[in-house]
Amino acid sequence: MTRQLMAWVGFLVAGAQLLSPSSHAAASEPNAAYTLNTVIELALEHNPTMAGAQGYMQQSRGQQVAAGAYLNPSISGSAGRGSIRDPSTGVSMTERTVTVEQPLEWQGKRRARQQAADAGAAGAGAAMDETRLNVVAEVKVAFYHVLFAQRDAELTSQNLTMVEEVLRTVKARVAAGDATLFETMKATVEVQKATKEVARAQNALVVVRAKLDMVTAGTLGRQFSIQGDFEPLQQGLDPEALAARAMEQHPTLRRLTKLVEQAQFSATLERESRIPNVTVHGNYYRAAGDETITAGLSVPLPLWYQRQGEIESALGARHRAEAERLRAQNELTQAITQHVQDVRTANEQLQVFETGLLKQAEQTLRVARISFQQGAASLLDLLDSQRVYRQTLLEYVQARTDLSIALARLERAVGGI
Repeated sequence: MTRQLMAWVGFLVAGAQLLSPSSHAAASEPNAAYTLNTVIELALEHNPTMAGAQGYMQQSRGQQVAAGAYLNPSISGSAGRGSIRDPSTGVSMTERTVTVEQPLEWQGKRRARQQAADAGAAGAGAAMDETRLNVVAEVKVAFYHVLFAQRDAELTSQNLTMVEEVLRTVKARVAAGDATLFETMKATVEVQKATKEVARAQNALVVVRAKLDMVTAGTLGRQFSIQGDFEPLQQGLDPEALAARAMEQHPTLRRLTKLVEQAQFSATLERESRIPNVTVHGNYYRAAGDETITAGLSVPLPLWYQRQGEIESALGARHRAEAERLRAQNELTQAITQHVQDVRTANEQLQVFETGLLKQAEQTLRVARISFQQGAASLLDLLDSQRVYRQTLLEYVQARTDLSIALARLERAVGGI
């Protein structure tokens, strides 16, 4: 009975540990495998640049609220004991004064300020889209680097397995008297080289994993893997059509266009500010033997200075924004041309591999293995065939990586898929 009770207690404790969130996280994190879409979602949620863009949008919305606010009135008052002295009547009372002022803003100035704030808010929305576009492109580039590093590590491990098998075959031949010890030395050296390549590939994988984890603000953890494939070229590319599309939709150009509009409205605001605000005020005065109610206007006179400096500064900001937009247009056009050429070059290399080079390297290795087993080929011929086959596969994976990265950068230059 006691043993059964202890068994049930142990079963319940184990079940509670399995159902606890911490045990799930600890069990899933070391071997977690992420797809590209999952990594993009994590980056968009946790990347600090996205938080900065959201803060910029919040700041712009606050400026919109401030631009639409009306000027507040002011009220002042004073009180004190007073009496009539000459001629003395014996009248004594608490004298008081109340003044109410309400500044009235020129409508043209208010309108220009609101338009500038609206343009700034629209520019902040475009900046958010621009940040999202850059983060997605950065994630894709880092993801494809990790994918290449994983394939590189797999190829180096496969190569190590093959050369170790060759070493065992050579040792068996030496034991049978069909080979010399020199061939054993050559095969051993090849195993050592393959082992070194495995260590290099593993170190490179650690580095690119850290880069991808950094893009997601450390949400992937130290031990993770990715699953997916490289991006293929779906259709032909027209640089002129892509450039025209970028001029219409790219968030960087939309942000800079709104920046130009904001600068224009700011210049209008400074011009309208030459007309001063009118302040309407009313006074109530009550003293011993006197009670007065007055109203009036207060208007500053811009005789000596009419905001020439502020107007010139706003015009300079507009010209600078226009120049920045033109520079961005030229850079995007140049980037699209470059990335289209990179895509075409990588795709041409892929065609070379897929139309014959991969098959030839595989057939050469197969023939070399059969010939070596039959004694018709030397150990050096077999090792050279294995080396060429592995290098061909690695170059093929590198070409697929280059194509995927070029497509990701082209997507960022165009402003979308």
